[in-house]
Amino acid sequence: MAHLAWLIVLLPLFSSACLAGFGKRVYRRFGKKGVDVLGVGSIGTSFLLAACLLAYVLSLDPDKRSIPSALWSWFPLEGKMLDVSLLVDPLSAAMALMVAGVGFLIHAYSTGYMDKDPGYPRYFSCMNLFMFAMLTLVFADNLVLFFLGWEGVGLCSYLLIGFWFSDVEKARAGMKAFIVNRIGDLGFLLGLYLLFWLYASSPTMPFAMPELRADLSPLLETGFLGQNWATWVTLCFFIGATGKSAQIPLYVWLPDAMAGPTPVSALIHAATMVTAGVYMIARLSFVFVHAPFTLGVVATIGATTALFAATIGLCQKDIKKVLAYSTVSQLGYMFLAMGVGAFVSGFFHLLTHAFFKSCLFLGAGSVIHGMHGEQNMDLMGGLRKKMPVTCATFVLAALAISGFPLFSGFFSKDEILFASLSSPLGGPVLWAVGLFTALLTAFYMFRLVFLTFFGESRTPDAIKGHIHESPGAMTVPLVVLSILSVLGGVLNLPELFALSGGLARFLSPVVAEFPGFSHALHESSHLEVPLMGVSSGVALLGIALAYVFYLRAPGLPYLFGYFLRPVYNLLWNKYYVDEIYESAFINPLLQTSRFSAKADLVVIDGAVNGSALMTRETSRIAGLYDLWFVDGLVNAAAEGTLRLGRWLRSFQTGAIQNYLSYAVGGALLVFWLLWALVNRTV
Repeated sequence: MAHLAWLIVLLPLFSSACLAGFGKRVYRRFGKKGVDVLGVGSIGTSFLLAACLLAYVLSLDPDKRSIPSALWSWFPLEGKMLDVSLLVDPLSAAMALMVAGVGFLIHAYSTGYMDKDPGYPRYFSCMNLFMFAMLTLVFADNLVLFFLGWEGVGLCSYLLIGFWFSDVEKARAGMKAFIVNRIGDLGFLLGLYLLFWLYASSPTMPFAMPELRADLSPLLETGFLGQNWATWVTLCFFIGATGKSAQIPLYVWLPDAMAGPTPVSALIHAATMVTAGVYMIARLSFVFVHAPFTLGVVATIGATTALFAATIGLCQKDIKKVLAYSTVSQLGYMFLAMGVGAFVSGFFHLLTHAFFKSCLFLGAGSVIHGMHGEQNMDLMGGLRKKMPVTCATFVLAALAISGFPLFSGFFSKDEILFASLSSPLGGPVLWAVGLFTALLTAFYMFRLVFLTFFGESRTPDAIKGHIHESPGAMTVPLVVLSILSVLGGVLNLPELFALSGGLARFLSPVVAEFPGFSHALHESSHLEVPLMGVSSGVALLGIALAYVFYLRAPGLPYLFGYFLRPVYNLLWNKYYVDEIYESAFINPLLQTSRFSAKADLVVIDGAVNGSALMTRETSRIAGLYDLWFVDGLVNAAAEGTLRLGRWLRSFQTGAIQNYLSYAVGGALLVFWLLWALVNRTV
């Protein structure tokens, strides 16, 4: 059964290759249904296989749930052989089911959303290539294969963000995502190099995660600045995670990534790719637990990112931009959980977030589809009457992300808040930041709900008469995801409920635990119920404030905006981070590039061209010298010889009298010379 993992991974690759090579022919011959069979059918099959694989893992004893599946030996490394191998265990099986399941629903939704797009086959080819890369990352048995999947999802993100590449803005957004992720990936590569260096003299293969887990001794030795090497390796990996999972300071690509098709935003930038960094920390938790300094950095960056992005989301008017900053904020929540050692809680929120955030993005896509491309919430309002299914599912997902009691987000957020207060790595400050962020989340999410679906319609007349509910291909996935948004909390209920802690028990053989974490939570268990009450009250307060501000007294936001204009401008301009980056990094790099180009043109090309000119002139002079002097001498000698020959030939006339006169003349000349010589001597 473990070999099912290979089918789960390779089916999307096969369909992607077929659509890339023959997609246009299939589309012309069979229409979009032929593309759907390849593009959507392969992901549906992978989802069914992932469900079977998870059931198989559940059927095994807990100590036998880690099953490697090697396909072939890849390459030798310092006398050790690295394999192309997949690892089936509780963590990879659960993650694969989420990726394939949510991916299938989004693919099904895409058949309606992308129905009229001329790039229909190319779209599904890129989407399925992404699914292959993401599933490779999930199942990878070693860090090199993991990194290939890591880079693969980055490449596919670039292709899909810039899917409508004829639009310059969208093409630039794709390029921005690609470049920012490369900055983070450099950190990941440094972590790999450091691991290779540490284990160079060890018989352990440092990149094979089961072997690495069995031998951590090189990582526990004291290294640079008194920190163990595990700290430096995990810091490098976390730098990679800040890029892929959009954390400060590398979060800036994600809001711009909304330029891609909305299903792309739902799949890549809400449910799967952006959670790769969180999954990586959970997968390597056995290393991170030995690096408390790194965990402190992770928690601090996560909490800061959660609050920072939530404040920006308060003022955005683009419906997808609000959800984008919400995604950055919720990812910060996940990193907060990972940083305080609550690895299972962070992964639990990863799963519930996939349900409600993909539902929210697809709901936003349904609104945009019904509004004929309009994304500005100031031009919406009252859509619940014309889009009732979209409205109902969106509201359920918004309640879930807001932490409304008994919805999925309530349970996962409550676990994170409880752990952030009670963990040895946590504290009141982290808890307070998380709680305030939860308040802001509930407020800006229901600001979005009320501005979009309730109140009076602000839609221009040219659009108002054409607003419609989306087709069944789009609304059915919304209904399924909204149900998961409501019920997803049963995966890991707290101890107050029956069937509590299911996910925690399932992941316990794989996910490590920070020393003293369980004991600290047990000691603080009396706080769990009061903290639930506080988080519930905060969620209800945020919803109530949004109701007052945007339905009961819609003039209040303008009043606050007037008296708090500097704060509003700061949030509206996203703290000017893009402008700061442009001034501090991009413009200097561009100026350096322009200077280098001019130096290349003037100095290097000048030297090369000058050398060529000098060579050409030298060659010209040498040619003239050869033509007039060398060839002149040769030609003069030849001409002289020719003329001498002609003159001498004139004596050969054949007349006897001439020869006799020459002989007499010659004899007289000889006698005269002898006479002159004798007289001079005498």
